[in-house]
Amino acid sequence: MTTLQNREAAPARPLGGTLIEQFELGLDAPICLTWELTYACNLECAHCLSSSGRRDPRELSTEQCEAVIDELQRMQVFYVNIGGGEPTIRPDFWHLLEYAVNHQVGVKFSTNGVRLDAERAAFLASPACNGYVDVQISLDGATAEVNDYVRGPGSYDTALRALANLQDAGFKDAKISVVCTRQNIGQLDEFKALADRFGATLRLTRLRPSGRGADVWDELHPLPHQQRELYDWLMAHGENVLTGDSFFHLAAFGESLPGLNLCGAGRVVCLIDPIGDVYACPFAIHDNFLAGNLLDEGGFQRVWQTSALFTELRSPQTGGACSSCQFFDSCRGGCMAAKFFTGLPLDGPDPECVQGYGEQALAGPREIPAASQDHSKANPTRNQPVMLTLSRRPDELSLPAAPPVSACAENPLAGFDPASLDTLPGGCGCSAGGTGKACC
Repeated sequence: MTTLQNREAAPARPLGGTLIEQFELGLDAPICLTWELTYACNLECAHCLSSSGRRDPRELSTEQCEAVIDELQRMQVFYVNIGGGEPTIRPDFWHLLEYAVNHQVGVKFSTNGVRLDAERAAFLASPACNGYVDVQISLDGATAEVNDYVRGPGSYDTALRALANLQDAGFKDAKISVVCTRQNIGQLDEFKALADRFGATLRLTRLRPSGRGADVWDELHPLPHQQRELYDWLMAHGENVLTGDSFFHLAAFGESLPGLNLCGAGRVVCLIDPIGDVYACPFAIHDNFLAGNLLDEGGFQRVWQTSALFTELRSPQTGGACSSCQFFDSCRGGCMAAKFFTGLPLDGPDPECVQGYGEQALAGPREIPAASQDHSKANPTRNQPVMLTLSRRPDELSLPAAPPVSACAENPLAGFDPASLDTLPGGCGCSAGGTGKACC
């Protein structure tokens, strides 16, 4: 497996050139970044790229998060993609959202909708958010059968209820965020119809083999003919569908899709995790792509501007085995994270290369990297996806499991009924009876 080593020193930035050429050399500040506020989650999605479930007790405090927002404001970062885990589980989430808005840092947050009730929807649609907030509801099936297979029972209904609450409150242009899988590629028209029904915009993203996604990638990632189906659909509907440049590997079919068609890892994007570690890419939460921690001297700005990893990523990079391919200038060899987590060299073909080179590479010798962290729940819960239930081995079902440290450590919403949100006087709603600060 090729690592990020022995590359040429970063050249002086040339004057002029195309926007993409400038982006490849990195920027003084990221255009946007992903910030995982917590790894706590009420769901156990089979393909979760951060293996979320349990809260990390070291996660940044409210005051530390405010300091991060202050720094992002000084660096003039346009907006943050807040995720997790389920970010709304953090008791201070709504405070931090308001704090960011008041400091001119836009917020786009992803949620499964569990705490997006009518009152919260009304707040998001109010002048208090000042157009600085965007909401993405995660939905991986246009039907409950397909969605709940990977996201867990009841998650489809929860997502649609959140979308309805946003629509009723007058929130404009929510996003329906879909991870494309083998099971839902045939539902693209249905997803678009759902988005139209709720006055939302459809956002499609690529399944990456990271986190728990590495365990289910072989079963879930779209087949070659489905890659073509997705490409043709995006070529026809791409102007009205967001992709976040997830599918630039499909450019090898011929014409590039709308967007930069560029791997922005460490160049224009990065990820901050709940404890302040900074990674090159939201899809590469692994020690190999750890650039530093923002709690160290110099904060986030030092990590972004001077870390050795980001300097390497912004240096001229060889095309490796792909350099002789006529489509290399279009697809740039594909996704770094997809290669890494399938054990392929970083200068080799994407595992889903549409010209077939990835399939050949996967058939050869390779070493799958071990996960560097896992925040999955210790024991299965009622929210476990159908997929994981069906794939669990008999011997796993019979093994005794160590009890969780607390009910919250096992499930942040243990015993919690989402329908009771409006009646809760406070606290986190968990069976441990916590106030939220010490548990969820």
